[in-house]
Amino acid sequence: MHKAFVFPGQGSQFPGMGKDLYDRSAQAADLFRQADAVLGFPLSQIMFEGSEEDLRQTRVTQPAVFVHSVVTAIVAGPAFRPDMVAGHSLGEFSALTAAGGLSFTEGLQLVAQRAEAMQQACIAVPSTMAAILGLPDEEVERICAETDGVVVAANYNCPGQVVISGEIESVQTACERLKAAGAKRAMMLNVGGAFHSPLMEPARKALEAALRKATITAPVCPIYQNVTAKAERDPQRIRENLIAQLTAPVRWTQSIQQMIADGATDFVECGPGNVLQGLIRKIDSSVNVGAL
Repeated sequence: MHKAFVFPGQGSQFPGMGKDLYDRSAQAADLFRQADAVLGFPLSQIMFEGSEEDLRQTRVTQPAVFVHSVVTAIVAGPAFRPDMVAGHSLGEFSALTAAGGLSFTEGLQLVAQRAEAMQQACIAVPSTMAAILGLPDEEVERICAETDGVVVAANYNCPGQVVISGEIESVQTACERLKAAGAKRAMMLNVGGAFHSPLMEPARKALEAALRKATITAPVCPIYQNVTAKAERDPQRIRENLIAQLTAPVRWTQSIQQMIADGATDFVECGPGNVLQGLIRKIDSSVNVGAL
C-alpha cells in the first residue's frame, strides 16, 4: 500500500483560506508570518479577509495556494508521510517543498517570481485558455495543430478533459472546430493568459535564471513531474523539468496513471479545494481518494 500526496494549482483558492490553520496552530501562524515577510506584502491578510477578486490576481493566487498547501503538510506532522508526491502546475513547487526538496522560503520566493513572470507574459500577448470536454486527447491535439496561430493542449486533466491554451483568436477558432468534431463542451476559462504554452517563453526564461540559482536537494520520496509524468529524485533533473514546465503541458492524467502503476493505492489532496480528488476519481475509480 503506497500513499501519494497531491498538491493543487491555481484556481483552488477561496476567500478565508488558511484561517483555520492559522488559528489552531502556532507553527502555522509562524509560517504565515514568515511568508508575509518574504513577500513584502500581507499575503495572510489577503487570504483570510480578501475577496475572490483580490485572490484572483496571479501574484497573490500562486503564493496563497503554495503557502496553504505547504503549511497544511507541515502541520500535519506524522499524517504527512508520503511514498510519492505530485503537484498540478504551480502545485509541483508545493509538492517539492513539502517533500523536502526546497526550503519553505526558497520555494515561496520561486513561486512569487514565477507568478510575476507569468503575469508579465500575460500582459505582453493577449491570450487565454479553454476547457474541452468529451474528446480523445489525440483529437484535441490534431485540431489544435491544424488551427492557425498559437494554440496547444496545455493540461491533460483526466480522460475526456483537456485544457487548451494560446492566442485568443486561435483558441476561439479551435473551440468552434472542437465542438464541430463532437466535443460536449468547449468553454473559455477566466484566466489571465496562455499558461503552459509557447507564449510563456519570456516567463520560462525569467524563472530559469532563478531556478538555476536555487538550492534543490533530493526529496524524501519520488516526485512525479508534470513535464515527464515520471518519478524523479535527482535534483538536477527536477530542476530541468521545473524550467521546462511553464511552456510544456501538464501531464496530470499520465502522472496519476504512472503513480498507480508504481503502486499508489491512496491519494491525499494537500491544500485548498478538492479539484484533484475529482480528477483522480475520473482517472481511476479503484483508488482511495481523500484530503489531509
